Amino acid sequence: MKFFLSLLLLSLFFSSCKSKKAINDGEIANKDYSTMKIIQSHYINKIDFNTIAIKANAKYKDQSQSHSVSADIRIKKDEIIWINVKMLGFPLAKVLITPNKVSYYEKINNTFFEGDFSMLSNWLGTDLDFFKVQNLLLGYPVDDLTKEKYQSQIEENFYKLVNKDKNDNLTKEFYFEASNFLLEKEKISQPSEKRELEIFYPLYQKHQTSFLPEEINIKARQKEETIISLIYKNIAFNEDLNFSFSIPEGYEMVTID
Repeated sequence: MKFFLSLLLLSLFFSSCKSKKAINDGEIANKDYSTMKIIQSHYINKIDFNTIAIKANAKYKDQSQSHSVSADIRIKKDEIIWINVKMLGFPLAKVLITPNKVSYYEKINNTFFEGDFSMLSNWLGTDLDFFKVQNLLLGYPVDDLTKEKYQSQIEENFYKLVNKDKNDNLTKEFYFEASNFLLEKEKISQPSEKRELEIFYPLYQKHQTSFLPEEINIKARQKEETIISLIYKNIAFNEDLNFSFSIPEGYEMVTID
């Protein structure tokens, strides 16, 4: 079941442009940069779009299973994330995420789920909503950095922003490279609950004047470790896309703790 929950995060983003950029390619981090300067410089990279169509490969691994799948992903900005997952060319599952609801069905066991983001939040150990998932897929921090207070420092030539909530025993860390302030890693941890989420962006591609991730690696730890690796193959912007989603008759609804 956890494999199909992970598919909700396999919505991904890729640029068809051939210009690639590895993290931390020689620019030296400036110790005089303020926290606000770092945040503003990062969001300059934010790309505008109406829709995106993506083809991708993904790998999933936990302590008991490992899978490789392909996925067709369609995103309508701020409204819909639609995913059609295949294994060896055969349809496996379909996912629909909106700001109000998470829905999916899978063909192996003929089951489906409809609900809110609480099950993903509980599993990954951090509050999630549609916009946080969308940010994750686009290479932006899951949280809006302009709405919280962060302390900044330089660590291994990365700009590091840290926010600690003592009441929730929650720590958020964001690392940015020095050349274009691209997000290299974000880490959200809650030691009291033994929860930790790490998201890595090792490689970017440039699309017009903005950068988008080419690869995303996700590690979620809560009792056991789950790893999701995403490799993006092709993308098309602003096409007229179909987001049809209908749960087949006879499928059994499941509940998720």
